[in-house]
Amino acid sequence: MSFNNLDTLYRQVIMDHYKHPRNRGKLEEDALVVDMNNPTCGDRIQLQIQVEDGKVKDAKFEGEGCSISMSSASMMTQAIKGKSIEDALRMSQLFSDMMLGKEIDPGNLEMGDVEALQGVAKFPARIKCATLAWKAMEQGVEKN
Repeated sequence: MSFNNLDTLYRQVIMDHYKHPRNRGKLEEDALVVDMNNPTCGDRIQLQIQVEDGKVKDAKFEGEGCSISMSSASMMTQAIKGKSIEDALRMSQLFSDMMLGKEIDPGNLEMGDVEALQGVAKFPARIKCATLAWKAMEQGVEKN
C-alpha cells in the first residue's frame, strides 16, 4: 500500500472515531474519574475507568475537543479494555514514543486503531491533543 493510500486510510479511521466515538458516556458503577484539559486549544476530557483485579474492566469518556483529541480518547478506551494496568501503562508509553516520532515495537500488545494517529507526530502543536486521554488514563490508574 502506498504512503498516500495509508495516510488516507488513517485519516478515515480517525474521522470515524471522531464522528462515531466508542465508549462515549458515563459509567454507572463506581469508577476512577479524571478531569483533564489542554488549555492551549480548549480540549477537555473526563475519563472514567473501572479497575477490577488489576485489569481495566471498563472505560468511558466525555468531553469536547478537536478530532484528534476525541478520536484518540475513543481509540484509547477501546485499546485498554481488558488489559492489565501494567499493559495499559505500557501502551501509553508506546503511544507517547509514537507521538515523538520514534519507531515502536508493541510486541504482543494489540494497539488497535491507535496506530492511525502516528501521523500526528509530524504536527508538534497537535501532540498534546492526541495524548490528553492517555495522560488522563495514566493519572487515573496511578490513583488506584
